[in-house]
Amino acid sequence: MAENGAKRIRLGMVGGGTGAFIGYVHRIAARLDGDYDLVAGALSSRPEVAKESGKNLGLSEDRIYTSYEEMARAEAARPDGIQAVSIVTPNHMHFGPAKAFLEAGIHVICDKPITATIEDARKLLEIQPKNGAKFLLTHNYTGYPLIRQARELVASGALGKLRVVQAEYAQDWLTEAAGDDNKQAAWRTDPARSGAGGAIGDIGTHAYNLLRFVTGLKTEAVSADLTAFVPGRQLDDNVHVMLRFEGGAKGMLWASQVAVGKENGLQLRIYGDKGGLEWSQENPNYMWFTEFGKPRQLLTRGGSISVPPAASMNVRIPSGHPEGYLEAFATLYSQFAAVIRGEGSDFERLLPTMADGVEGMQFITASVKSSQNDSRWTRLADV
Repeated sequence: MAENGAKRIRLGMVGGGTGAFIGYVHRIAARLDGDYDLVAGALSSRPEVAKESGKNLGLSEDRIYTSYEEMARAEAARPDGIQAVSIVTPNHMHFGPAKAFLEAGIHVICDKPITATIEDARKLLEIQPKNGAKFLLTHNYTGYPLIRQARELVASGALGKLRVVQAEYAQDWLTEAAGDDNKQAAWRTDPARSGAGGAIGDIGTHAYNLLRFVTGLKTEAVSADLTAFVPGRQLDDNVHVMLRFEGGAKGMLWASQVAVGKENGLQLRIYGDKGGLEWSQENPNYMWFTEFGKPRQLLTRGGSISVPPAASMNVRIPSGHPEGYLEAFATLYSQFAAVIRGEGSDFERLLPTMADGVEGMQFITASVKSSQNDSRWTRLADV
């Protein structure tokens, strides 16, 4: 049983075999609240790795698959088949499994970005899932309590009319050319597996999704400058994007994987005509809120300032005990479990959807197109 007494959801996984970072993270997130049991997997495109990984995870031999197609068919036919599947493969292998499992009536939890191309993203949007199967895109940073509180503050009018939004996500792990043995770097810098975007697809989409989630602003157009600083690299490793929003607000987004000294520097700053907010992922339990003409206030997760319902839904432990990356991931998994069980009407508006994934691909595509045309302003609606 889950922590809340509900029956656990039978979960499968595509990708995420031995040595895969993000698969490990998803498995922890699925376990944290006891909402899921991992019972099946097609954990690698290499049969020997798929079989070894499945055994290491304790899966029954007859539920260790060597292809996602076989897994979707077999599990849909079993009376005890999986109810949901996590897709944790490189970008180019998101579309096929997502389509197969949705059409088999199995709920899909998919890592971001939703697909490698805008065309595939739109094809997914056209699918009519069997038996009402639902889709979750794991933009995990939307699960942080203070990010949800920021969203409520903006919606309440506490910042007034929004004027300026700045989002950045800076890392340094791709500062030098990576060797062939670095699997994480290899596929992220390969257009065939990552898609047209490098840093912009890997981390830029996180920054973009976060600013959209918190502000609710609709993007009209982007002016982008994408650069590959490392000689021979085929995809961008540094991104500068200016954004125009409906209603007149302006934005700036910087994403880099060659910013020496930066580890996982995701930050969001929002300024309106009445106040401002500042939040950093590396210290996610604190957020600065300032009303114009008044002293800055440091908001803490679950602190003394009243916490809106959306934030309190996933405050797990008392104030002063930090919550972070894994807990935010687990919040998405737990709240999606409630949606699957038909008990999550309060959560659905907070969980990243297929439409969010399509917009993320529009953002990537428009930015790449803009950069190729000397940073010419490019409307998202035109890609």
